[in-house]
Amino acid sequence: MLEIVRTEDGSNTIYNSEVGENYHSRHGALQESRHVFLRSGLEYFLSINNTNSVSIVEVGFGTGLNFLLSADYCITQNIALDYTGIEAYPVPEDMIAQTGYDEYVSPVIWEQFISLYPGSLQHPVELNKNCQLQIANCKLNDFSSTRQYDVIYFDAFAAAYQPEMWDEAAITHTLQFLKPGGVFVTYAITGNLKRTIKGLGLKVEKAPGAPGKREMLRATHPIKA
Repeated sequence: MLEIVRTEDGSNTIYNSEVGENYHSRHGALQESRHVFLRSGLEYFLSINNTNSVSIVEVGFGTGLNFLLSADYCITQNIALDYTGIEAYPVPEDMIAQTGYDEYVSPVIWEQFISLYPGSLQHPVELNKNCQLQIANCKLNDFSSTRQYDVIYFDAFAAAYQPEMWDEAAITHTLQFLKPGGVFVTYAITGNLKRTIKGLGLKVEKAPGAPGKREMLRATHPIKA
């Protein structure tokens, strides 16, 4: 069962009673998405790479908030965005429509997203000529692609609720889709997570966390000489 709930910054998230967890931080859904994924992920990648295009894969597409903020930013900055979400249990369209996320992005982006969301679960859709979205309706370990991406947003439910999403096999599977020079970000940081990612050859750093969390994790995939 899914329920809209208000978080501390005034933005909404969705509570999943079957999992026993919210899709976003109760300290602020909007603040968390902007800080962890938009600023520490997308904007950070663009700050260290001279490019006018970016590809993102998100583990745990959920409510679509991370996509909406990323699309709004990229369109404003004239950056081409190719976005893939991975979501085993898609949130119903009518529930997403109740989130109130239309307040945080342009009306055009919101209307296009709502109208194209069902189709994006079946095939790639274009919000405009510079913004493409596809949602892979499958579990993480069933996701396969010949592609690699510039940025990975890892936004699975917390390890306390879905430990299988955070184990070594899941993280190893995820990171095969990251390009050399790419950036991986997630809201969590644990010793096991750091060791797994370092063991795969990535540079790991502690970054300031979103409200309610002191730290988060960001990792970069080194470019081999």
